[in-house]
Amino acid sequence: MQTLQPSSWILMFILLSLGCKSPEQETEWISLFNGHNTEGWRKYGGGAVGEAWKVEEGELRLVPQEMEGWQTAQGGDIITDNTFDNFHLSLEWKIGQNGNSGIIFLIHEDTALYPYPWMTGPEMQILDNQGHADAEIPTHRAGDLYDLLSVSKETVKSYGEWNHAEIICNDSLLTFKLNGETVVQTSLWDEEWQNLIAESKFREMTGFGIFRKGHIGLQDHGDPVAFRNIKIKKL
Repeated sequence: MQTLQPSSWILMFILLSLGCKSPEQETEWISLFNGHNTEGWRKYGGGAVGEAWKVEEGELRLVPQEMEGWQTAQGGDIITDNTFDNFHLSLEWKIGQNGNSGIIFLIHEDTALYPYPWMTGPEMQILDNQGHADAEIPTHRAGDLYDLLSVSKETVKSYGEWNHAEIICNDSLLTFKLNGETVVQTSLWDEEWQNLIAESKFREMTGFGIFRKGHIGLQDHGDPVAFRNIKIKKL
C-alpha cells in the first residue's frame, strides 16, 4: 500500500474542506441494482416496476408470459430513478434464444411527448445475432449504437451467455465496450451526430439524441433477458 506524504495529506484536507472530492471518491462505483429488489428503478412514465421483471439469484430478469403488443404484460421498459450526464455504466446482460432488448441512456421522461424511452435516448443493442431477424441489419446487431453505428468488431457471445457491456458518456464523446473491447466510438450533439440521426429511423423524432442528461433504461422487447452487476461511475 502506498503511503501518502505529509504534503499529500494537507492537499487532500484542503480539497475536502472546499467540498472537492478526493481521487478515490471520484472513481467510486455506484451500484444501480442491489441484487435483492428493484429499488432505484421504476416503470417508464411512473409507477412500480412490473411483475414480469423478477429479481432472482442476484439477477434482474424479464420473464415474458402474456404479451401486450410487442411488449410483455406487467413488464414494460424500466428506468433508473436518478438521471446522469457524464458517466461510465457497467453491467452484464444475457439474452434468450432469438431475443432482442437494449440498454438506453440519456432518456428524457415525458410520456406525453415521448411514449417510449427510445424516442429520446440512444441505445446499445442487445440481440441474439444467431437467431433474431434484426441481425440482418448492420446497425441492429448486438453492441451496435442502434440504427446509427455498427460495431467495429464482433465480440458478442452466444445467447444464454453473459456479456459485459460498458457505456461511457464523457462530455461529447460516446464509447461502447463489449466484453472488454471498444466496439463503437462517436461524438454527440455535433454535425456528424445530426447527420447520423438524419439517416436513421429517428429522423422524424425531434427529441431523439438531444438531451445531455437523463435516465438509464432497460428495454422490454417481449423477449427473455437478464441483467446483473449494474453499476455506474460519475465522470
